[in-house]
Amino acid sequence: MRITRVYTKTGDRGTTRLVGGQEVPKDHVRIAAYGTTDELNAIIGLIRVFNARSGAAPEAVARIDSMLHTIQNDLFNVGSDLATRPADRWEGMYRVGDADTERLEGWIDELNEAVGPLREFILPGGGPVGAFFHQARTVCRRAEREVVGLLREEPETGEGAMRYLNRLSDYLFVAGRWAAKQLGEPEVLWERPRPKQA
Repeated sequence: MRITRVYTKTGDRGTTRLVGGQEVPKDHVRIAAYGTTDELNAIIGLIRVFNARSGAAPEAVARIDSMLHTIQNDLFNVGSDLATRPADRWEGMYRVGDADTERLEGWIDELNEAVGPLREFILPGGGPVGAFFHQARTVCRRAEREVVGLLREEPETGEGAMRYLNRLSDYLFVAGRWAAKQLGEPEVLWERPRPKQA
């Protein structure tokens, strides 16, 4: 693939083209789904930058960076899938599926074992790296909701991307806790409100 021109001016009318050439409004549910996936990918790029500068042990930095590099590539594949109508898919097109989701599950189990069980809900934070993980988690949940909306309108899209995003949000939560622990950042627990006195 070679990109020779960044601007096309076709978006000046509020429309864009899907893979395959179909012109759709920029607020189409399919555009929203892969646009939010792209936003998520950008936040993961920020996590990688801050992780590299975090001062954590080199092996911890390398471990999480390797995972996030794979996830960024996965998200490009998710975006490509969501940007392509089922009728326009081509033979051999890679689509995120069960193997990718199971890889995430393995990482979740690995990191979760290191951080231990939660005693209470935690507030988003955990230093810059942990905070970006929490932001990524919430954007991932939004992407998942938008894919659910797309599936309601176009069920033939398939559920692979939705399952992957669902598991990815779990991974981002656990990875945020793990990163905070590596950096010695405290987890701030949610303070349950006390019952009101009668």
